[in-house]
Amino acid sequence: MYRSHNCGELRKEHIGQEVALAGWVQRSRDLGGMTFIDLRDRYGISQLAFNVDQDEFLCTSARKLGREYVIQVKGTVIERESKNPQLPTGEVEVTVNDLVILNPSKTPPFTIENETDGGEELRMQYRYLDLRRTPLKNNLQLRHKLAIETRKYLDGLEFIEVETPVLLKSTPEGARDFLVPSRMHSGEFYALPQSPQTFKQLLMVAGYDRYFQIVKCFRDEDLRADRQPEFTQIDCEMTFVNREDVLRTFEGLVCHLFNELKGIQLPAFPRMTYADAMNYYGSDKPDTRFEMKFVDLSNLAKNNGFKVFDNSEWMGGICVTGAASYSRKDLDKLTDWVKRPQIGAQGLVYVKCNEDGTYKSSVDKFFSQEQLAKWATEFNAQPGDLILVLSGKKSTTQIQLGQLRLEMGSKLGLRNPNEYSPLWVVDFPLLELDEETQNYHAMHHPFTSPLEEDENKMESEPGEVRANAYDMVINGVELGGGSIRIFNKSLQSKMFDLLGFSKEEAEAQFGFLMNAFEYGAPPHGGIAFGLDRICALFGGTDSIRDYIAFPKNNAGRDVMIQSPSAIAPEQMIELGLRIEENDR
Repeated sequence: MYRSHNCGELRKEHIGQEVALAGWVQRSRDLGGMTFIDLRDRYGISQLAFNVDQDEFLCTSARKLGREYVIQVKGTVIERESKNPQLPTGEVEVTVNDLVILNPSKTPPFTIENETDGGEELRMQYRYLDLRRTPLKNNLQLRHKLAIETRKYLDGLEFIEVETPVLLKSTPEGARDFLVPSRMHSGEFYALPQSPQTFKQLLMVAGYDRYFQIVKCFRDEDLRADRQPEFTQIDCEMTFVNREDVLRTFEGLVCHLFNELKGIQLPAFPRMTYADAMNYYGSDKPDTRFEMKFVDLSNLAKNNGFKVFDNSEWMGGICVTGAASYSRKDLDKLTDWVKRPQIGAQGLVYVKCNEDGTYKSSVDKFFSQEQLAKWATEFNAQPGDLILVLSGKKSTTQIQLGQLRLEMGSKLGLRNPNEYSPLWVVDFPLLELDEETQNYHAMHHPFTSPLEEDENKMESEPGEVRANAYDMVINGVELGGGSIRIFNKSLQSKMFDLLGFSKEEAEAQFGFLMNAFEYGAPPHGGIAFGLDRICALFGGTDSIRDYIAFPKNNAGRDVMIQSPSAIAPEQMIELGLRIEENDR
């Protein structure tokens, strides 16, 4: 037996007991007559004491231990003279009478502490060492608990977990597929799933009326802090439900997770239409921890000789409470910020609402004090507030203003990670128009049902049709999204027609689903949550990488195992990806 207890377990009640511990050397302190070792495992840290007067050889051996040596010790639990209230085990230590070095260690390339001196790329290269650090260990523990509690909740509602295939066929919708060449079927490819969408719908047709799966999905798309090429979904589907049934069920799931893991009782989730989200926040995932809603200035600001406004489709702004004290230098920095390529605005107009009731703006030449006072009234701005205005094409400018709103919210400390503001965004457009090709694409996916009252517009006004779709948003993060699905073959055919599929293409890509709809398909709908994003939200960070055991970097590479990598020419030939010289 390597250990009788783990390194986070010993307390005052263990004093006097003989114990065996095993783990990694965190640090050592040589005080001459005494040597102290902090021994670490997954559960915590225990202090080991080596007394030169009791066993000089043992104490000399302890002094030679390096960081991350794997050791086993046996000894007696005693009370510590100098207690450490920061550690659960800080009232006791183990006076060691036997030491075994199980494996030495090279000096690690970075310190394995809560705060480390290793950069992200170096830590990803030695991820197995990084995972020894307490913050990473706590993140994976959080992920584990979230998955366990999700299963408990859904099992309590009679959901059944069903695994769906990982090797699928490639389809033209959504992000790029990761493709897998088939050796047995030369020239043909499998695709890794972007989601189990069609399979979970087929499970509904099969009568498994409450399905879920914590499932790995894959998308070959550009990466960022909240996106990885492989990610994990909590994928769910239900039959004989309408939108309210789905929202109630999965609002309940998220409330359960917050209650069990954070001890927080969330309020009922308000509903916001997609149109309102864009008009007031410039985002379909608005952060509603603070107000700062958009005000449309188009009627007040046009036709006053200011060409920037006169030539713009839309102008709107936000009122930043108490920010009239911003200096010209501060405002120039903000202007440079919105002009960055990531935002793309042409410029920024400001109006300071002075304490004496006057106004100072960057457009004083074109607008009188009376006109600026009307702006202030429209914004409900008070003395001491700052109005910031952008203009341009409406759809683009609203997104830019939304980014500026978030930036100001961060600057003013209004985005507290320990506060949670949930909502459902509903009534998304069913279709979005590609400006270049003038073709329609499904905003969610081609199996999303239109709102019943908008079905009659599908042929005459397709751009006006709203989807029976919904996203759950908390603190500006989209945690999950779903929809009520099409379950009628004729409506699904109409949807494929709108998306530009020929009859032959629809049959080749989705004929299996259309055929299934002819065998008693029930009404159904569902949702999929990003487990990685939920973990990051619960952990209070923006990046999902630290909640994934072995993530990819920004370039989509695993720098630890050097993946992706080239394969042998023989493998290329075997997979039909390369022609043998003799066959040329």
